[in-house]
Amino acid sequence: MREITLRQVEVIRAVMLRGTISGAAELLGVSAPGISRLVKHTEEALGLRLFERKAGLFVPSVEAGKIFDQVREVYKGVENLQSAINSLQKGEEVQLSFASAPSVAQFIAARAIQTIRSRYPDLYIDLNILKIEETTDYLLLERGEFVIMSSAVDNPGVQSEKIAHGRVVAILPEGHALAERDVISVHDLAKEPLIGIDPGDPYGRIVSRPFREAGIELRHSMRGRFAQTIVSLVRHGLGVALIDEFSVAEVYLPGVVRKPIIEETAIDIYAVTKKDRVLSNFAEYSIRQFRKELNDAGRKWEESNR
Repeated sequence: MREITLRQVEVIRAVMLRGTISGAAELLGVSAPGISRLVKHTEEALGLRLFERKAGLFVPSVEAGKIFDQVREVYKGVENLQSAINSLQKGEEVQLSFASAPSVAQFIAARAIQTIRSRYPDLYIDLNILKIEETTDYLLLERGEFVIMSSAVDNPGVQSEKIAHGRVVAILPEGHALAERDVISVHDLAKEPLIGIDPGDPYGRIVSRPFREAGIELRHSMRGRFAQTIVSLVRHGLGVALIDEFSVAEVYLPGVVRKPIIEETAIDIYAVTKKDRVLSNFAEYSIRQFRKELNDAGRKWEESNR
């Protein structure tokens, strides 16, 4: 005895739902003669009469009752599968956990998450803010899928992929004497109350590099631990600072003036993941959005300083 195919099941169900050959053909978008031939062929192959004609309609025959019960179950399963797929596509009952360096979390993360949310409206997002020394444990213990960091992480258990290239910039309080200049030298900044991050910190080492390379002894009047703190202190007129461009990548930044520096200094952004871990589609899509937002911010900075 021949086995029944999924196409035959589909046709049987269509006839069962519509009650006529023409109705089934319309439902499936095919010709009525093709449906009629397939029904007849299926009955002959199974050695069963599937339908009876009553008042011009095709109704399931009594002897084929169990077959139609199974057809209903098959399609119930298909509907459940489709529902599960739809839920997954929207991110329902799924969690995406990742982390970011404070500098990227300041503005860029929100822009990336806005796009992620529009793609997966029901996805639960758990965003952590980490320092670089916290990254390895976070990934190796699988607390999250990836970390966006301003330095590559040196550990055999993780891998770092550069996703953006940026610059170190100067920030000044509005109304500061140096704010009138198109570009500023670290020699000028060194004469001002200087706010910064401990140069022993990986991020602090990057943003203080222009002073070291210029042979200037670094003397901070005050320090903060995170980029957000530095921006706030500058906004309140307590000094000037060097910072990465992504930490101030906002169109409107009241109280703060951003300026390029003569001693150009690069800062790269990395997506750090556990080595050999297979990322979810949500994580892969999110990393692409961070890449886009970071590079868009860099282009806007270039355009604004031409």
